[in-house]
Amino acid sequence: MSGLVIETVAPGSISEEMGVEPGDRLVAVNHHPLRDLIDYSYHTAAADELLLEVAKPDGEIWELEIEREPGEPLGLTFPAPEPARCRNNCVFCFVHQLPRGLRKPLYVKDEDYRLSFLNGNYVTLANLKASELARIIDQRLSPLYISVHATNPALREQLLGRRGIPAILDQLRDLADGRIGMHTQVVLCPGLNDGLELERTVDDLAGLYPAVQSLAVVPLGLTRHRGRLPQLKPVDADYARDFVTTWGPRAKALKKRLGEPFLFLADEFYLKGNVPFPPLREYGDLPQIENGVGMVPLFQRDAAQVLRTARPVGDVRGTLVTGVSAVGFVGEFLARLRERTGAEIVPVAVENRLFGASVTVSGLVAGNDIMAALEGREIGAGLLVPDVMLKEGEGLFLDDVSLEELQRRLGRPVLTFDCTPRGCYRALRRLARLAAKLSTPASP
Repeated sequence: MSGLVIETVAPGSISEEMGVEPGDRLVAVNHHPLRDLIDYSYHTAAADELLLEVAKPDGEIWELEIEREPGEPLGLTFPAPEPARCRNNCVFCFVHQLPRGLRKPLYVKDEDYRLSFLNGNYVTLANLKASELARIIDQRLSPLYISVHATNPALREQLLGRRGIPAILDQLRDLADGRIGMHTQVVLCPGLNDGLELERTVDDLAGLYPAVQSLAVVPLGLTRHRGRLPQLKPVDADYARDFVTTWGPRAKALKKRLGEPFLFLADEFYLKGNVPFPPLREYGDLPQIENGVGMVPLFQRDAAQVLRTARPVGDVRGTLVTGVSAVGFVGEFLARLRERTGAEIVPVAVENRLFGASVTVSGLVAGNDIMAALEGREIGAGLLVPDVMLKEGEGLFLDDVSLEELQRRLGRPVLTFDCTPRGCYRALRRLARLAAKLSTPASP
């Protein structure tokens, strides 16, 4: 049946007053059938007079005429859409490199332009139908986040593992003509889409500025579970250093030519190559922050602000776990924080045994790997864990180890924190209060 199942109805909202209940199905708005959340948002965004067609669980159809104040919410929420599945067979696909036994959703490959618009998910557009392209333009689903990888059609087919896919430049030009903003990325595979091919890709995409608003180059991720997958070269320290040396100046030249930052190199290149980061201003308004671009310069800027206002918390010692790539700048911040607060938080880099030592980011650290890294160590008053290691809202690591299990196995409190300098400082203060409370004798 068409329409959207209503998940919740806000108390006191217009919808509740009209008798709408969870489990009802919103079929149409102003006679427009609803396919998904985008249709709902599009047809309710600006209209102050609405006609809702609601199907009750028993099949009865209600037509509700609603008049509301400008911008007044209807009070309805809906389940997240089931994502369209990816039919690509990318040579660098991270999902193909996952070990067995993880949560089933981790093996789902999505390729859904709706999630690109709603959540910032990257899509290749290789599975996009002409009708979907027309819808994007008609409903102004902007910006989109697009994985280009290469503008050379033959090379792009090789990278995506599919033949006969649409020419990406034609799609991007159609979107640009339709006034759709785009953020793009290249997953860099040494020996495949670097060198002259990357120059071609960068030139082609810069030629579509300002419709193409940014381009991030990120290194491919390789795990130890590649099995019979194509052999690919990793981005090692020497490659990363040479890449930054070559492409850092080109990014500056593009900024000068276009008037705004356009080409961004992922933080991982700088960390692997041990190369100084550009100033934070070179990242503009951080359009690729969720893609691992500019996170370290932002962390360093925020760390300086926290250190200016940090206050003593007492003599407490604890431990903080992080990915291998982050331990350097995190450790520097914690050392300076100790000078300001008197608290010693020892950073521990967790080697990734689940995916392999080449995977060094904090967001892919597993619970059992934390246990292995902490074996034989004195943890102190408690353990601080950045929230990026956990499944949002569930407190589970990638290997389904829970926070409660980690705390039980360690025999120490485990505190999670927002993965920012401010979040770390707040967690330190919480740990200090907890330690003080536990050390205070109970009253007789």
